[in-house]
Amino acid sequence: MRFHEWGTPERPTVVLLHGAGLSWWAWRDVAALLEAEYRIVLPVIDGYGEEGERTFRSIEDSAQILIEEIDRAYGGRVFALGGLSLGAQIAAEALSRRPGLAEFAVLESALVCPSRLTQALAAPVTRLSFGLIRRRWFARLQARALMVPEALFEAYYADSLRLSEPSLIHTLRSNAAYTIKPGLADCGARALILAGGREAAAMRRSVRLLHGAIPGSGLCILPGLRHGELSLRNPERYALRLRAWFAGDRDAACNPILHP
Repeated sequence: MRFHEWGTPERPTVVLLHGAGLSWWAWRDVAALLEAEYRIVLPVIDGYGEEGERTFRSIEDSAQILIEEIDRAYGGRVFALGGLSLGAQIAAEALSRRPGLAEFAVLESALVCPSRLTQALAAPVTRLSFGLIRRRWFARLQARALMVPEALFEAYYADSLRLSEPSLIHTLRSNAAYTIKPGLADCGARALILAGGREAAAMRRSVRLLHGAIPGSGLCILPGLRHGELSLRNPERYALRLRAWFAGDRDAACNPILHP
């Protein structure tokens, strides 16, 4: 796991983990908005982008790597820990393993409702279709499905060429198997849970389960938005919610119609 940093070390540290198929650049616009106030740390999850030569193993494995790096480089605790989709699952797992790891958490579209069918189909479907991800036309379709802005397409396409078949299979299986761990209730972080109103029913159930599992958490399901659309396509709105949540303004952070 590699770490990119924005801002200065003297500022409160905010760690943001990207989703599957993406890399640190998915947070580029958010980092640019927040770097004057915070030190923004953008990990590259094993199996993705610059870490494509490493194989993604599991959410649990990635969470442990993250905790060890926070211990090594950031004194064992950060101001905020967040992520999108796979990154949010890794963040949730890390929080469940280490109480006090972060003062705040921001979890966007973290799936916690397992699907046995998806787990069973991950390997055969990936083996049949894996060659397509190297085709530029298919990458464009995937980028649109992942809400990748046009300005980030070249970065997305370059990194999709680095993704290995085992990493993709392990990602799909781990994502579809992930559940809330008992330790999450004692994480101690003030967590903001986010999702789009146009996401799958399983995702909307998941964020409600997370909200119920973390005492004092806030929940916001944003009408009209699809998976990943908030942080990837609306960085100003995402940054505004983070600022509100960090300032203790629950009403603003959880208001579904909050605008810059």
